[in-house]
Amino acid sequence: MSSKQPANSLRQSLKARHMTMIALGGSIGTGLFLASGSAISSAGPGGAILAYAAIGLMVYFLMTSLGELATYMPDSGSFSTYGSRFVSPAFGFAVGWNFWYNWAVTIAAELSAATVIIKYWFPNSPSLLWSFLFLALMFALNALSAKGYGESEYWFAIIKVATVILFLVLGVMMIFGIFGGKPVGFSNFNLGGSPFHGGFFAFIGVFMAAGFSFQGTELIGVAAGESEDPRRNVPRAIRQVFWRILLFYILAIVVIGFLIPYTNPNLLKTDLNNIGVSPFTLVFEKAGLAFAASVMNAVILSSVLSAGNSGMYSSTRVLYAMAKDGLAPKIFGKLSSRGVPINALIMTGLIGMLAFLASLFGDGVVYNWLLNASGMCGFINWLGIAVCHYRFRRAFIAQGHSLDELPYRAKWFPFGPIFAFILCIVAIAGQNTGAFTGSKIDWYGLLVSYVSVPLFIVIWLGYKWVKGSKLIPLKECDLTMHERPNR
Repeated sequence: MSSKQPANSLRQSLKARHMTMIALGGSIGTGLFLASGSAISSAGPGGAILAYAAIGLMVYFLMTSLGELATYMPDSGSFSTYGSRFVSPAFGFAVGWNFWYNWAVTIAAELSAATVIIKYWFPNSPSLLWSFLFLALMFALNALSAKGYGESEYWFAIIKVATVILFLVLGVMMIFGIFGGKPVGFSNFNLGGSPFHGGFFAFIGVFMAAGFSFQGTELIGVAAGESEDPRRNVPRAIRQVFWRILLFYILAIVVIGFLIPYTNPNLLKTDLNNIGVSPFTLVFEKAGLAFAASVMNAVILSSVLSAGNSGMYSSTRVLYAMAKDGLAPKIFGKLSSRGVPINALIMTGLIGMLAFLASLFGDGVVYNWLLNASGMCGFINWLGIAVCHYRFRRAFIAQGHSLDELPYRAKWFPFGPIFAFILCIVAIAGQNTGAFTGSKIDWYGLLVSYVSVPLFIVIWLGYKWVKGSKLIPLKECDLTMHERPNR
């Protein structure tokens, strides 16, 4: 950090390699290592590939939209700031609090998951102990500096990326018979005469799971506010999103589909309590690597800690930015001597302590409750990106600017944000189709799955009613680029 940076500002200390690994590691986690198995089991390898490809395309457009916004106006408030400037203060208020709640609760969910995973080695240890230790680690990394977060996330991502690359190389060698015996051919991939199984609702279910798997890629927008050179580093990281999705998710599902029949009952058991039957573990064991379960357990542990670490960083920054913009209590706008929003960090950490409930009610129960409480919020965040980018680009043109002024331009506008918006709506509406398809409507399931939507609308309209907030005309949207640091 330059000594010329004022003490009352965030530090632009995230380097290019940090931004790259935040982008690379953002969507690699339990969605790939665990959920991919149940996706193949439900819809077959073809259905799983199609669902992940559709969501992947949507995420690509969302990331290019966010890339255009974040390179033109890098800001740690990201979603809240863009919503307030390009839509309305009420929309920015609702999106900001939705984002904070989403990732603050995710910390608790990931801590609960970590306690389940660690018990693979220490089955009789107390959940309270592990929740406290992991939360303390995340808090310390974030309290140190933005660079502390970036450095830890860099190494977390390295572990995940290396595991996936090893899996793909080994899997391809097994498919062609170079390693582990004879070539497998298409017998597993085309089992039953088609790679598609389960019908439409099975596909929709996988579509939802794929959406959860990719949540986290949007954190690059928050990190842009503390990047050394966002105009160069953010586009570089964004451009890798599509290839990352193609390589890590699509190819991994192809490898699993070729090597493991979708009828394998172990694919249905790929959850936190059954690490031994992660599809990655199954393939490694098929290759003769007896230690696969322990290794994958360690990798998945690093993944959930990475997700919790990222959640603490991003939710802290957004809460800080909202405080500076008058959308949250001013106390959360205080910075430590290291340029860390310390009060916002403490508040976010307190929400993470919800994970301590795991010691009272059981790890799996708490984890599933917390995950359901925050999952829908991620899709709402993505909707916010699409709406903000669409409004920004129209305001940019309406105010007489040329597209040549943009340091990074999202391709296929307006198709990109409109396509992403429609798919997000489909994903939200289809969140729990099972609640409607039975003989009776599952009202409890509906409540758990959809409660975030009316809550968001109430916050949005409530602020609008209290403050008299209105939609900002395109020619009045604030396109001012402040000199950095802008907080």
